[in-house]
Amino acid sequence: MLEKIKNRCKTKSLRYAYFNHTNDIPVKDWNRVNRNNLIFLSLDYLKALENTISEAIKSKYILFYDKEVPVALAIAQLIKFNPAELEIQEFPCKINDTIKNTLLKNLEVKALVCGNIFSCGEHGFIYDAKRLDAKQAFENLSNALLQIRKSENSNKPSFILLKEFWPESFETSDYIKEYDFKEFKIDVNMVLPIHASWDTFEDYLASMRTKFRTRAKKVFQKSEKIIVQDFTPEDIKTYQEEINKLYLSVIEKADFKIGKLNASTFRHLKQKLGELFIFKGYFIDKRLVGFTSSFMLSDAIEANHIGIDYSFNKKHAIYQKMLYDYVDLAITKKVKALRLGRTAEIIKSSVGAKPVEMKLYVRHGNSISNTLLKPLVELISPSEYEVRNPFKLQLD
Repeated sequence: MLEKIKNRCKTKSLRYAYFNHTNDIPVKDWNRVNRNNLIFLSLDYLKALENTISEAIKSKYILFYDKEVPVALAIAQLIKFNPAELEIQEFPCKINDTIKNTLLKNLEVKALVCGNIFSCGEHGFIYDAKRLDAKQAFENLSNALLQIRKSENSNKPSFILLKEFWPESFETSDYIKEYDFKEFKIDVNMVLPIHASWDTFEDYLASMRTKFRTRAKKVFQKSEKIIVQDFTPEDIKTYQEEINKLYLSVIEKADFKIGKLNASTFRHLKQKLGELFIFKGYFIDKRLVGFTSSFMLSDAIEANHIGIDYSFNKKHAIYQKMLYDYVDLAITKKVKALRLGRTAEIIKSSVGAKPVEMKLYVRHGNSISNTLLKPLVELISPSEYEVRNPFKLQLD
């Protein structure tokens, strides 16, 4: 069912409408805003998620109009979780124990997240910069999110969260702070710039210092029994039980996780996105012991969910091989960067990835509580990490 809300903004008179299901979205209008066909904002991707994620996560899709012309779009996800379960839940950032014990104790927390809780990056909001400036865009976004929160009636989310912005966007995304949003930093995203001189994986290895090149060769020796296979949708269906077990084995090691995907999600993504979604199975003696998934963006490879049988990991260096395979894929596809996401900073830096700070914004739905939120947000800090440089020279 389509729900329309009209809103008069201080800077520019816009109309916006939100939708509960992808089937209700006017495709032409949506694609006009997403003219670069950004994968995580594409209707094919969103439909694949919508058809497979838990009912505990509800999506809202927003279109903004300047008169009758679509000029912006946003995706929001309504989620709820019990902080008592945070030790086995994943949230878009690590939350200090002080926060958990003071703000969230014994509460069921509901949040409205503008962005994608299944992927790290700016996958929640875009606008036509020719028709809107950043201040206008983020004022409209704030108003729309607040209106969605109010529309939930008795089930109002406690927080509104915008996740996550790259450093090059900080200057514009900071406009949201004018509307009572507080900023905070999260764990870094580990990104490997793909150097122009790397035509092959061997070029990449040659650019490494001896210590790290030797370490890579040891990984290849330990993992020589592993056979890697590109999966089709049919392959994913055939191995769906194994994929789910492998995925859960990784998720269960995470400190925080709200919502989880499954083999059905991966199969739908492969069906909808084709070569833009890459799913690889890792076999030892014909047994599936791991998988990787990634998205082919316009100028980057974005590593996504993985699965590992940890009983094989140490002996066969599965995870380390996966990282080198991601590097090989990025070089082969001739992209500018490989985005490896958060966590495991040391091992990711050993393959050359560098930490990139990300920024989120949060506000409480209640104005009084929002005032109290600032000192608590200041307690949230990224995890400490160590960075290694494996290259002979510092590469740009």
